[in-house]
Amino acid sequence: MAAHEGSEHAERAEQRGIGEATLEQFRADTASLAVQYLTGETFGLFTEMRRVRNRITDALGRRQWPRDAAELYLLAGCLSALMAAAAVNLGYPREAGELTRAGWAYATIIDHRPLMARLRLCAAYAAYWSGHPEAATDLARSGLGFLADGQSAAQLHLFGGLAAARRGDAASARQAIAAARDARDREHHDELLEIGGEFGFSRATQSYYAGVVLSEAASDEAAAELEGAIGLYATGPGPGEHHSRKCEMLAHTDLAIARLRAGALDAASSALEPVLALPPGERTAVEGQRLSVVRAELAHPVYRGSAAARGLDEQLAGFGPGELGSLPGQ
Repeated sequence: MAAHEGSEHAERAEQRGIGEATLEQFRADTASLAVQYLTGETFGLFTEMRRVRNRITDALGRRQWPRDAAELYLLAGCLSALMAAAAVNLGYPREAGELTRAGWAYATIIDHRPLMARLRLCAAYAAYWSGHPEAATDLARSGLGFLADGQSAAQLHLFGGLAAARRGDAASARQAIAAARDARDREHHDELLEIGGEFGFSRATQSYYAGVVLSEAASDEAAAELEGAIGLYATGPGPGEHHSRKCEMLAHTDLAIARLRAGALDAASSALEPVLALPPGERTAVEGQRLSVVRAELAHPVYRGSAAARGLDEQLAGFGPGELGSLPGQ
């Protein structure tokens, strides 16, 4: 009887709630969305992320082998991170926080530290763009407790530096830039980097982040760093890299801000040309926030009475129907 009971239990245990072909499709869908997100239209991709995530959570509701369940939790966490990033760019940072917390639950179940670090980065991103730089600093610091080396660690260092720069701590901001370079130089590999796309951090985007940190710290070096980032984007991604069009356009916008602060209106207008040419589906809430800063710079007394400044401001006002006026301030 004991032998028969063991056999019957083994028969139930070996039942697999998902096939290898479906798992492979989920892997491929997640990797494809991570890459597409860098250059595609945010809303359409968000809805596709949601579709794939829901299929994965449905699969988790069925009996799964432990190794299959672990991979499904990883993919569900990755999609939560992608959806959180998209939600911020669509203008919903609070909802991004909720998506991040859902992803955190999946990451905790499988104790996946690189995914935990990524989700802390997503939470920091949402906090920063909803006007809470101190919370963003704390979240980025927490993320470094899960991952100290590699590209994601570099991004976490820079996010902490960005918040430090905004509160006027230029020394900490520069230390963050140096720490990011050191972290990237230390060899690191994990499953998220294998997925790539949004889960990577190209050298061009690292240079863009460093430029923003320097700009927020009111450094004269900011424009040169941002120009260097734009040059790297123009050259194309290096081996194993993908470039983010969202970050590339933000680099142009932040370069325009730096140039306006230096009194170079014509150079600022040139920097903004590719941004103003973006189709509506690629115009994000984060880009809208940075363009609000451009408009604030154009409102300074030095540009009053300038027909060129007024013309540029009118172009920015038409960037999207109601987008700039309805977004939270910087």
